[in-house]
Amino acid sequence: MELADLRIFTEPQQGATYDTLLAVAQRAEQLGYGAFFRSDHYLKMGDVDGLPGPTDAWITLGAIARETSTIRLGTLVTAATFRMPGPLAISVAQVDEMSNGRVDFGFGAGWFEGEHTAYGIPFPGLGERFDNLEEQMAIIHGLWNTPEGETFSYDGDVWQVADSPALPKPVQAGGPPIIVGGRGKSRTPKLAATYASEFNMPFVSRDVFESQCAVVRDACESADRDPSTMTWSAALVACVGADEAEFERRAAAIGREPGEVRENGAAGTPEQVAETIRAWQESGAERLYLQILDLDDLDHLNLIAEAVAPLI
Repeated sequence: MELADLRIFTEPQQGATYDTLLAVAQRAEQLGYGAFFRSDHYLKMGDVDGLPGPTDAWITLGAIARETSTIRLGTLVTAATFRMPGPLAISVAQVDEMSNGRVDFGFGAGWFEGEHTAYGIPFPGLGERFDNLEEQMAIIHGLWNTPEGETFSYDGDVWQVADSPALPKPVQAGGPPIIVGGRGKSRTPKLAATYASEFNMPFVSRDVFESQCAVVRDACESADRDPSTMTWSAALVACVGADEAEFERRAAAIGREPGEVRENGAAGTPEQVAETIRAWQESGAERLYLQILDLDDLDHLNLIAEAVAPLI
């Protein structure tokens, strides 16, 4: 695993301006990280004030696309409950064009009821949300893959599309790589096997990661897809210090106990974090998303790139 296989993952709903996100993305690009990702949430979580308030994922990424040139950009993950499939396909295709083909598209059913009620977004039951996700995925994939000059139609139980010109097309042929993730045992693996270029498991143990990836591999084989065509990734909270004192200071800054974050994240001194990353690689992770919670601490990005990456 190299630095380009490490991706910076941010949670702006916890409190971040656009300028803060841009600074993180630009520093990550300068250092050589593989991608800048953000969550797609409209409400803060936990004991933070969330100020100045949420930002829209695709508006943010479109702006960052014009202020960067090489780093990939994406979401973990866009919520299907937030948007209709046709307009979402247009938005993501437009950001792909604005970035000259640097978008990855993480897509999920949506899960946080509080943000839906806070901003007037319908929040149906889990089964309905997955029905919605499956049909949106089929529509977005269909729109992106319809040849120019032809039209796309879809007659589903949730969504209907009639004679769409299926425009605009993304820069990336067939559309941006799709990322699917989660612990579901049937519908999630089938969606991943059908549409995804990457399967992601966020914030779980290596045992859970290995067992869920095995389920997705089985789904790939059932769909006559070679599992080796899937990229396997995980997300971990990152908290690194040049020494133990600096690690403890960074853990306190994000409200985490040093022992807990070391056990559950990519945390500790550079040598310890490199060991953790190597262990995840042995479990089959080909790519890691490092969740950076203190977005004002750009030196943290430098330390990981300069002191951790050479050891992995």
